[in-house]
Amino acid sequence: MAETSGLQTPLWRAIAVYRIAALVYVAVLVVRNVGAYERPIFAWPVLALTAAWTVFTTYAYAVPARRRPPLLVADLLVTMGVMASSAFIVGPQALTAGTPTLAVSWHVAPVIAWAVAGGRRWGIIAALAMGATDLAVRARYDQAAFTGTVLMLLAALAVGYLVGIAEVSQQRLERAIQLEAATRERERLARDIHDSVLQVLALVKRKGAHLDGEAGELARLAGEQEAALRTLVTGRVEPVDEHADVDLMMLLDPYASTTVSVAAPAGAVRMPSRAANEIAAAVAAALDNVTRHCDPGTKVWVLVEDEPESVTVSVRDEGCGIAPERLVEAESQGRLGVAQSIKGRIGDLAGTVRITSAPGQGTEVELTVPRASLG
Repeated sequence: MAETSGLQTPLWRAIAVYRIAALVYVAVLVVRNVGAYERPIFAWPVLALTAAWTVFTTYAYAVPARRRPPLLVADLLVTMGVMASSAFIVGPQALTAGTPTLAVSWHVAPVIAWAVAGGRRWGIIAALAMGATDLAVRARYDQAAFTGTVLMLLAALAVGYLVGIAEVSQQRLERAIQLEAATRERERLARDIHDSVLQVLALVKRKGAHLDGEAGELARLAGEQEAALRTLVTGRVEPVDEHADVDLMMLLDPYASTTVSVAAPAGAVRMPSRAANEIAAAVAAALDNVTRHCDPGTKVWVLVEDEPESVTVSVRDEGCGIAPERLVEAESQGRLGVAQSIKGRIGDLAGTVRITSAPGQGTEVELTVPRASLG
């Protein structure tokens, strides 16, 4: 279980306080009942061990890095040992008469520690181990004997449930902080871009709209880039949670323009946010290659196919095409647009990339990601 130290810290402090209070209670009972023990002389060393272990665990659990299985297992075994010693020190006769064990109430502390460190499952394991030791020491199995074990199980369930809620709350708080920071940064960038780049592109579009030739083409491209950039800076911010489901088309639709057509299924293409962003980034890289290597105004089609087994996105253009040896040459020269931005991203999703092209016949980049890998 992930360590949510910020919200768990009060729980570990509460365990330390409980352990100290339980130690005081154990000491009072030993002083009061030592005369009824079969071997009272051994009660004092065990009480000293209990006090020393209480001091040790109080300081050990105070450091988050130490809250690991070795310490938790040692805590459970030491406590079980103290309880098991009751059979020898207190004696079966006194225990049957109702005399408490040497670990009475103190033995609940490691159960709670296991529940805080590992949730309900760990807490239940510790409660069952401690309960079995308690029943074995008492050597009787009436209703009163089982009550302690049931109470420990209930405590493990309650604390484990509380820890689960704390973990979810911590994750939601972190996502909210990240989303707020991303939103503020987006708004700041939007203001800066609006005051500079968008105004320049709008001016170029307006001044060159009536011109012919290359000047008119430049004005048209400026208009397209202005529309795409305006959509980008004013678009919806996707959730930071990489496991939250999003619609892939929300990320691909902004790429549509006068030269780029985006075709989508009738319904939403739902998938985890991380996978959707990786696919969208790969599509952006493919479109960028068209802009860089093809003539202005080259038509591009983005086709999305949502099938039960996989999601396929095809980026097809009617540009100049790519010779097969050019891809190998570009990768060897360190120009990794296709190798990393496209193949690398899709490969991380356990998907495949198929590039079909020939000089003068355009290029088709087909990205296929199996749904089984999207989790």
